[in-house]
Amino acid sequence: MTSTDHTALVREHTVAERVRLADLLATLTSDQWATPSLCDGWRVREVVAHMTMPYRTAPLRFLRGMAAARFSFNRYADNAARSDTARMSDADLLAALRDNVQHPWRPPGGGAVGALSHDVIHGLDITEPLDLPPAPPDRIAVVLNQPGPRSFAYFGVDLTGRQLRASDADIVLGSGTPITLSAKEILLTVTGRRALPPT
Repeated sequence: MTSTDHTALVREHTVAERVRLADLLATLTSDQWATPSLCDGWRVREVVAHMTMPYRTAPLRFLRGMAAARFSFNRYADNAARSDTARMSDADLLAALRDNVQHPWRPPGGGAVGALSHDVIHGLDITEPLDLPPAPPDRIAVVLNQPGPRSFAYFGVDLTGRQLRASDADIVLGSGTPITLSAKEILLTVTGRRALPPT
């Protein structure tokens, strides 16, 4: 597969994942929108606000927000998610996702796979506590097979002594004692959403 073909495949998965999540969110009740997500301190609402923030935030507003947050992106993201959910309804947040399924946003330094990763990981933050279907295993495999182990250092996960193998996709991460999990469980583990299994 050429680089152009791979980028096109990643783009196709990204659009499909946004459509999938928008369709799921459209079925939620107000109580479900208020369900605590896997992101500490955020409900489903705040996660959707965060996911759609890049589509709704002009560069100048982003820079002002970062300055107000003393240039801590995590602090800025938390402030923005809480502020946006205070002024936007669930329907507004859903529309922000639905209207931007084709948006070309890519995180700085993350490229096309970074955009897909953002949607798939935060999608799990929403679907797991609500017991809704995750992204399909082949989509999760695109996220997990692209970056390499150092990309997950951000989440503070150390796979030393463990090799995670997917039961439902072509995914092998790390070296050491083989541990078989679903693709979803591997992604939850390497992003710190689920504890590492014992060796």
